Amino acid sequence: MTRALVFPGQGSQAVAMAAELIAAHPAAREVVEAVDDALGRSLSRLIAEGPQEELTLTENAQPALMAVSMAVLRVLETEGPPDLVRRCAFVAGHSLGEYTALTAAGSLQLADSARLLRTRGEAMQRAVPAGQGAMAALLGADAGQAREIAELAAEGEVCEIANDNAPGQIVLSGAAAAIERAIGIAKSHGIRKSIRLPVSAPFHCRMMAPAAEVMKAALAETPPTPPAVPLIANVTAAPVEDPDEIRALLVEQVTAMVRWRESVQAMRAAGVDTVIELGAGKVLSGLIRRIDPEMTVLNAETPGDVEAVLGTF
Repeated sequence: MTRALVFPGQGSQAVAMAAELIAAHPAAREVVEAVDDALGRSLSRLIAEGPQEELTLTENAQPALMAVSMAVLRVLETEGPPDLVRRCAFVAGHSLGEYTALTAAGSLQLADSARLLRTRGEAMQRAVPAGQGAMAALLGADAGQAREIAELAAEGEVCEIANDNAPGQIVLSGAAAAIERAIGIAKSHGIRKSIRLPVSAPFHCRMMAPAAEVMKAALAETPPTPPAVPLIANVTAAPVEDPDEIRALLVEQVTAMVRWRESVQAMRAAGVDTVIELGAGKVLSGLIRRIDPEMTVLNAETPGDVEAVLGTF
């Protein structure tokens, strides 16, 4: 068995995520309390009690999702092999999940990761005034169709592929008017369904350039170190271990497309047959099953999930 660990991105957050596990395991509580200390606020209370609207704010959701994923990992390492991450071939994460993956692999420290993600969330929110950007999912479209629709819809504005998530699930990002045009064009191109996403900013497109500059400065002050296992990077869908390259890719990632479909295919091509999603929800697990139905996919958020995952080590 060749395993990879993957970590979810924004949209997976929910009030009381991993609540049963955090309540049951001191190792999990230590993680969320350490994140509270790093941020100087009780993010753990927001995770446990909500409200959902506040948890969903980008600057809260990003460190919260990282904290929950790392809490799950710490329980796995406490209950199972302490070198659990090193027994995996790769780590990967979707967007903010890339920071979690690097934290899991020891490339970033937990407190530093929490602060970087708060900075990232705040910077992404500030990059584009409210209402000026938007995102939309094209369901049933492939990357070629999505690119053509984006080009037709742009009309001098930004309209780009933000996420290539899985076969038939492409997300566009850009100026609000361009995204509305893209939704209309998609209908005329026979795309099964186009949905404007309930997000507060147009992530992973050129409009996020101010946030990329913020992260360039933040990562210069808190640079990654070599990870214990290679990261499959969002930007390249290829393994990376060099800290300088990781830092550059984290900056580029703010404005670049998340190549999740290709990332999963790259892990498969490298021999991975089992992927374990750690943290809130099952979004990545669902995408991976669509990308490669032959892969074994597990997810861990509850005590029962942890027991099942440990049974594979």
